[in-house]
Amino acid sequence: MNDLLTYLKHQNSTGFIVILDGQMLVHEAWPAPQDDQVFANLTYGLTAEGVLLEDVASQQKSFIAVLVGVAVDKELLDVDAPVSRYLGEGWSKASADQEAKIRVIDLLIMSSGLDEQFAYVAPAGSAFLYNTPVYAITKDILTAAAGQPLETLTQDWLTTPLGMSQTAWRKRPAALASVGNATGLVTTPQDVARFGLMILNNGLAEDGTRIISQGQLDALFQPSDANPAYGRLWWLNGGDYVIRAQGGRAEGPLIPTAPDDLVGAFGALDRRLYVVPSRRLVVVRTGAAAVDPNFDQELWRRLTDVLG
Repeated sequence: MNDLLTYLKHQNSTGFIVILDGQMLVHEAWPAPQDDQVFANLTYGLTAEGVLLEDVASQQKSFIAVLVGVAVDKELLDVDAPVSRYLGEGWSKASADQEAKIRVIDLLIMSSGLDEQFAYVAPAGSAFLYNTPVYAITKDILTAAAGQPLETLTQDWLTTPLGMSQTAWRKRPAALASVGNATGLVTTPQDVARFGLMILNNGLAEDGTRIISQGQLDALFQPSDANPAYGRLWWLNGGDYVIRAQGGRAEGPLIPTAPDDLVGAFGALDRRLYVVPSRRLVVVRTGAAAVDPNFDQELWRRLTDVLG
């Protein structure tokens, strides 16, 4: 355990939580790194309890995936429908015929066939291209389908029933304008862990309230045809190969040292939520970018030494 925590501390971590079979095994916090402007752009002060509030970057995608599943459960949204059903025609720079073939599901599996400027580059569903600007319109799809603001949907469907009292959408600073996603999900390690426990517990909150149906939860973790390491805005371990966010194919699983059934919500600066059903395990890491380029691999090697 000492080796694990020392490693995390020296990797610019600010928070680390491990919950094993419902029991808090580790709950650590470290001071925020100084003079790291990228990290500073993703922080929003402290809670009343002194916990650092951080924009979890692209981890938000996995939260949106759950909200989309809830909208499907409520019969407000059809992921097999074209995006234009909810946003109207002309939302992309593709031709009318090309755009009409782009479905909501294609955005969820990062296979829209559009580049980051929304121009057509491939048939929808044919290729994996990690694309944050195109992903961001899934939030517009949600609000159009439900007829309510994203903050209201998030509170009513997710954060309030899960007790995630420190989680909210915030407008990002101008320094992050180039990301192509104007709002960040700001939260704490504890709230992210509550979200992870709901995933682990088959879509149920701690009090037994159902957040998302088992069918829609399972759909999140079905490997896409274009990338076996990616489902619906969730990363998946155990596939034959992986196409990472930065592009390029690598043979083998996403994290070779981790259990094959691991699913993950990943964000920039190595923000991590790992959920491992076979081990009844939830792991959260927040902070600035890790120094180790093999951070996931090395973290799981050390964590496995602790857990056995």
